[in-house]
Amino acid sequence: MPGTILRLAGAAVIGLSLVMASALAEDTDYPNHPVRILAPSAAGGNPDVIARLLASRLSEMFGNTFIVEDVPGVGGVVTAKEIAAAPADGYTLMLSDSGAMAISIAMNPDANYKLADFTPITALATLPTALVVKPSVPANTLAEFVALAKSKPGTMSFGSAGSGSIHQLTMVIFEQQAGIDLLHVPYRGGTAMVNGLLTGEIDSGWSGIPNVLALIQTDKLRALCVSVLQRDPSLPNVPTCDELGYKGFDVATMIGLFGPAGMPPSTVARLQAAVAKIMREPDIAQRLVTLGIHMEENGTASYVKFLHDDLTRYSTVVNAVHLQMK
Repeated sequence: MPGTILRLAGAAVIGLSLVMASALAEDTDYPNHPVRILAPSAAGGNPDVIARLLASRLSEMFGNTFIVEDVPGVGGVVTAKEIAAAPADGYTLMLSDSGAMAISIAMNPDANYKLADFTPITALATLPTALVVKPSVPANTLAEFVALAKSKPGTMSFGSAGSGSIHQLTMVIFEQQAGIDLLHVPYRGGTAMVNGLLTGEIDSGWSGIPNVLALIQTDKLRALCVSVLQRDPSLPNVPTCDELGYKGFDVATMIGLFGPAGMPPSTVARLQAAVAKIMREPDIAQRLVTLGIHMEENGTASYVKFLHDDLTRYSTVVNAVHLQMK
């Protein structure tokens, strides 16, 4: 599960075995021509930023070009479909997250891809969120927010980055644990949702921390808790939901590097080792911290388990609230 702050990413590969080192020595031919990395976001989005940081260093390490292509829209589904159909030679990769690898699969019974269509190469990072409310909401703590919501069920509103977004499903999971019923107002993206909070259109919402940090610091929004098991360094005074009695509440999207199913193990090992080295570099780590991104420490086996657990979790939530992709 996500939540450990500053866990070394890709770490996918901390303590990589000698087998991996051996693979690096043996598979000297990869890559021998440019590698594409697809990022399911617009330029400047978190997947794009991470992909470009990786591509720059990978190009230097391997002496061959790694090219980032942004493919925004539909929660990463377009990217996932392209990768699932690509040759399994390691020359077409993608960054993907819980949106495409769990939520979209869970919401779309006719999805024409599944987890088995991909090679999970390494976990990279988690993106926690904070529950924020507009200042006029008479709740200074999470307990007061829950009490207020219980006093007028179905009336208090929360925004999201769209139907089926991680923002919505995080709130649905919280509603289930807290026993509350809120009114969902979907927006076209996280920025629009934050604007809805600032203009008073909605009462609350879960947001990526960098998007609301300055607003919290200037009292334009109030943060009640964060969505993972440890406090965020940028919001040290904001407790976790787990601390406040919602035990085990640990919800964040995890970004990882993927290829098509059936990639050569030696190619996977080379990429894992290279990414682990890159993500340990101090300037990379600091850059991600400033973006509110928590680097992830997951070996391949634990990352695969996380992906299946994540799909099960969101399938349960989607079925409970009858969400379906349109």
